[in-house]
Amino acid sequence: MGKAAAELPHSIVGVRGEAGIAMKVKKTIVLLPGDGIGPEVTRAAATVLRECAQEFHHEFELHEFPIGGAAIDAIGTPLPNETLDACRKADAVFLGAVGGAKWDALPVGKRPESGLLGLRKGMGLYVNVRPVKVLEPLRGISPLKPERLGDLDIEIVRELAGGMYFGERGNTTENGVERAWDTESYSTPEIERIATFAFARAENRTRRVCSVDKANVLMSSQLWRRTVVALSGVYSSVKLEHMYVDNAAMQLTLKPSQFDVMLTSNMFGDILSDAAAALVGSIGLIPSASFGTGAPLFEPIHGSAPSLVGTDSANPVGAILSATLMLRDAFGLSLEADWVEQSLHRVLAGGYRTPDIAQPGASTIGGSVFTEMLREEMQRTLEHAERYGWGV
Repeated sequence: MGKAAAELPHSIVGVRGEAGIAMKVKKTIVLLPGDGIGPEVTRAAATVLRECAQEFHHEFELHEFPIGGAAIDAIGTPLPNETLDACRKADAVFLGAVGGAKWDALPVGKRPESGLLGLRKGMGLYVNVRPVKVLEPLRGISPLKPERLGDLDIEIVRELAGGMYFGERGNTTENGVERAWDTESYSTPEIERIATFAFARAENRTRRVCSVDKANVLMSSQLWRRTVVALSGVYSSVKLEHMYVDNAAMQLTLKPSQFDVMLTSNMFGDILSDAAAALVGSIGLIPSASFGTGAPLFEPIHGSAPSLVGTDSANPVGAILSATLMLRDAFGLSLEADWVEQSLHRVLAGGYRTPDIAQPGASTIGGSVFTEMLREEMQRTLEHAERYGWGV
C-alpha cells in the first residue's frame, strides 16, 4: 500500500506465484454469528468461503464461537474468554451481528454491543473501512437521482479505538439534577496511524482524501486537523481537503461522487457511514473490514434485525461482500474475490432480489435462496472462465 505499507495493519499478503499462478493458502477463520439475522448472513458468507477453498484448492478452517446476546444467554457474558482467545489466534474473523431488544434492559457495559467493543479492543483493531459503492444492477434503487448519484465509489476510513466511545464517561446527581457525560479525546499517535492508513488507501485509488472534523468548535478536532495536515506532506501525490462533519453529511446527499476516501473519527464515521449506506438503497448491501495489530475483522454493517428472524428475508449481500473483502484484503486472493463479485453481479442483473431491494418486476426471493443461486452462478462463472478465460 504505497510508501507506508510497513506501518499499516495487515497489508495485503501476496499469494500469487510467477505468472499469476495461484498458490494454495491455509487459513483459520473464526465465525461469530451473533444475534438476530447474524447466523443467517454468516451462513451465506461461510458458503462463499467454502466454495473458494474447494475450487481453488485452499484450506480454510472455519470455527464458530458465541458473541453478543447469544453469548449472554449461553454463558452470561457478551464476550467469553474462549471467543476472544480464538479470535486472537485466527487469521481472520467474520462477525454476523449483535444486539436486540431482548437485552436492552441490561446495564450499558453488559449488553451485547459491549461484546463487540471489547472484541475490537481485545484484537487491537483501530481502523474500520466501509466501502460504499453502487452495484450497477441496483442503481435504480438509490433514493438519489442518477445525476446526483454519479459513479458512487467511496471508502469511509473510520478510527475505531478512540474518541467518545472509549473516553471517560460518568453519571452523577446533584441537588436532584442528573448529569451524564462522555469524553471525546484523541492523541497525536492515534490520529497519525488512522490517517496513515487513509492516505495509503487513497494512493491505490484516485488519490483524494477528505478529512472530516468539527475543528471550528472542538479541541479534539483541531488536533485532528493539525495532525492530518502535518502527515499529508509525506503523501504529496494525494490531494487532501477538510470538511466539517455537518457539511460532509449534506454533501453526501448532494453529490456523493465527489468523495474518494473519507477519513473520520470514531463517532463521525459511525454516523456518516450509515447515512452513506442509504445512498445505495439498503444498509444490507454494505460490507466492512476492521484492521489493527492482530487478525482483521469483517462484518456487514447492518444490525441484528430481530423482526426478520425466521422469515428468510435478510439480505446476505453485505455479508458476501465482507467475505470478498476478507479474501482480497486479508488473504491477497483477488482472483477469488473477483469470481464471487462477478457472479453476484450476474445474479442481480438477472432480476433476483431479497425483499429489501425488490423493485417492480423483480423476482423476490429469500436470503437462503439468493445464496444458493449465487453458489450456482459461481459454478457457471468458473466453467466459463476455465473455457474462455477470466474477464471474458
